[in-house]
Amino acid sequence: MSEGYAGQKAWREIQSFLPAPYQLGPGQLPAEEWWAWRGHRIHLDRYCLPSAPARVILFHGVGTNGRQMSTILGAPLHRSGFETVAIDMPGYGVTEVARGVTVTYDDWVRAASDFIDSERARDPRPIFLYGLSAGGMLAYHAAALNRKVQGIVGMTFLDQRVRQVGDETAANPFMNRVGVPLAHLSTALGLGRLRLPMALVSKMRTLANDKGALDACLRDGTSAGNWVSLKFLSTYARYRPAIEPEDFDVCPVLLTQPAEDHWTPLHLSDLFLRRIGKVPVTTVMLDKAGHYPIELPGLRQMHDAIVAFIRRGLPKPAAA
Repeated sequence: MSEGYAGQKAWREIQSFLPAPYQLGPGQLPAEEWWAWRGHRIHLDRYCLPSAPARVILFHGVGTNGRQMSTILGAPLHRSGFETVAIDMPGYGVTEVARGVTVTYDDWVRAASDFIDSERARDPRPIFLYGLSAGGMLAYHAAALNRKVQGIVGMTFLDQRVRQVGDETAANPFMNRVGVPLAHLSTALGLGRLRLPMALVSKMRTLANDKGALDACLRDGTSAGNWVSLKFLSTYARYRPAIEPEDFDVCPVLLTQPAEDHWTPLHLSDLFLRRIGKVPVTTVMLDKAGHYPIELPGLRQMHDAIVAFIRRGLPKPAAA
């Protein structure tokens, strides 16, 4: 049974590339919890704050994990008066996957939605979602399925059903146009359990702009160095949201776009966000920040934009 992040060195090496205020020292670590879901033992990093007016659930992407969300955003938001919880989706971080289960992207969306329900059962405080990289679209998919959140923040919103998005985010267009259909076929033939490194199929080499940080991430088998199943890749590329963007009316959306993102530049998220018309959509650029934002002033700008977004989105007190 996993001991969580206490015994893992990788996250400490990765955080060493963050500005000093974002590095977690003794007495600053989140409380580690475990959530049982469909046979999985899902790991949570929680910064509890019962007096907070809102809670923020943090989703990683396919090249990061929950602890990396706690360093860049979980702890800073907690210091600003919000309760945060970062979740390791099945197959990533230190979450323990149920024996014999091949995880799909649909599982991620359902787990995210069920976790929102689990958090709401704890208390009625408003919930906001944040997602980094592929976690941005995961936040959207979860909100579309659940319909009980106050706002969504994403670092990207990538609709993998769009060929241009697949071409530009895969390792190369060939991997998208030939590799993805092969993943669909292999899954249909019962070979979906076969696994590939995400660094082979995606532009993982553009995850971080600092070479030392990138190498540390790629060495981490629980984040950028992870392997995923063909079935996961197939379902990720084909996932259809419960609400298409033209009909999305659940909550406001904020894009915090790193200005120096060499994996998922702004125009890829715009392809999706410009289709949303029933709720406010805002974009904030993060200066000097890469895809996994570890640079200033981008980190500070992300924090400030999210704090302002949450405060705007809090339910207004009823008139006396």
